[in-house]
Amino acid sequence: MKKRDLLFALLVIFAAWETVSLAVNISILPPPTEVLLVFFQRFPNELGWHFLVSTWRVVASILLAVATAVPLGMAMGQMPQLDKVIAPFVYVFYPIPKIVFLPIFLLILGIGNVSKIGIISLILFFQILVVVRDEARALRPELILSVRSLGAGRRALFRYVYLPACLPAALTAVRVSIGTAVAVLFFAESFATTSGLGYYIIVETWGKLDYPGLYSGVLAMSLLGLMLYGVTDRLERKLCPWMRSAGGKSK
Repeated sequence: MKKRDLLFALLVIFAAWETVSLAVNISILPPPTEVLLVFFQRFPNELGWHFLVSTWRVVASILLAVATAVPLGMAMGQMPQLDKVIAPFVYVFYPIPKIVFLPIFLLILGIGNVSKIGIISLILFFQILVVVRDEARALRPELILSVRSLGAGRRALFRYVYLPACLPAALTAVRVSIGTAVAVLFFAESFATTSGLGYYIIVETWGKLDYPGLYSGVLAMSLLGLMLYGVTDRLERKLCPWMRSAGGKSK
């Protein structure tokens, strides 16, 4: 997406926000000019610290999910016998809302970073695994046979065929999962912690009726999601240049 289009969308959103805020004129909906002032005042201090903590947690969660789900997904797509063994467990666990396991994670792993990273990674793991497995399974047999005819073994197929073929799907799954990751992060940080944007929004602003501060926290969390989305989009352009065809230049 072009920066000009993104900037235009942001200006429209802020203009609509300003208009509605002035029209209703209530304290629970401060204008964006006031929120932005609070945001820039607090970001170098406590808000910036909470932003860094949340960024570390969600990035670590995404990396852990990718590092485990992508190889397993490609292996399941490449080896039908392995898929036959693991697929029933995926079928059982995938529809379950994994966020319900958060109290169990807190009890077992404590209230620190490990439990929060663990629950986010678990949720993203299944989303990425299913997409990558289906992509690997859909590879044309003649493509695999042509590479095998050149003497390629399973490891070479994994590196030179399955990985390049599944990488765009994996990055797309990550991009789609970013909203889920940030939402789960907010929920996980809203209790049993003393840091992170979820804690800042719920405890330090909402609990004190600090509405401009609350919206500045929401703005920071939105910025985190937008930043992660942009990084993933840039990675796709760099790692998958063949995807930028005539029909994919608008990404």
